[in-house]
Amino acid sequence: MTTIVAIANEKGGVAKTTSTLSIGAALVESGQEILLVDLDPQANLTLALGIQPSQIRRSVADLLLGNTPILSVSRETSVPGLDLIPASGEMLLVERFLYVRQNYEHLLRKALAKASMYSMVLLDCPPSLGALTINALTASNLLIIPTQCEFFSAHSLREMLDLIRNIRQRSNPTLRYRVMITMLGKTRVHRALQEQIRSAFGTAVFATAIENDTKLRECPVVGKPITEYAPESRAAQQYRALAQELDDYVHQAIA
Repeated sequence: MTTIVAIANEKGGVAKTTSTLSIGAALVESGQEILLVDLDPQANLTLALGIQPSQIRRSVADLLLGNTPILSVSRETSVPGLDLIPASGEMLLVERFLYVRQNYEHLLRKALAKASMYSMVLLDCPPSLGALTINALTASNLLIIPTQCEFFSAHSLREMLDLIRNIRQRSNPTLRYRVMITMLGKTRVHRALQEQIRSAFGTAVFATAIENDTKLRECPVVGKPITEYAPESRAAQQYRALAQELDDYVHQAIA
């Protein structure tokens, strides 16, 4: 059974794309076949894997609007076992056209129904709550919400919870969610906010937190995930631990 996981937060700059790539790369180290889907018109996930959006022939836009099969859109990356459906400039038009399609919320779910060759699909969502994110959450078994231990990021969790309730009522009643703490610093404020988030959400928060690491900022320059660029770094070890938590949760609660 293929598990579909959306990684989304209305607030930008919370390491959403970095986490999508790092978790995917950590999962393939255990022998899994993983598909990444770049749903963000900025195409940062595509760029982070060293692929220029302007040079690709087919993108996730073809999957959503052109009924193009997954195998015609996905492509191998430099990481064995890790495939990507890239984004391109066409994504700027996709959201506008999605709204006029009948049952538009279900387009991605239908497209990913033929992704059974992968053990997990990770969806990198745009920092907005529009049609693309709604499609992602409708298609997903699980939503991961990356959040910094900062006021505005923690505050945005309220909007995400409202969206989860709406999605459960409208199009995906079994959607689950987990909160992931990212970009954790050593300040007193960060520690206090982490304690508040863990107190408020309990076991819905991953035990592993991702700390600040300059190596993560260098990864996009070389087009590699942290597990390949700096495999012994603190960030690589933390993302491996988080990926293991995710895998365990999937097998216990979803599979």
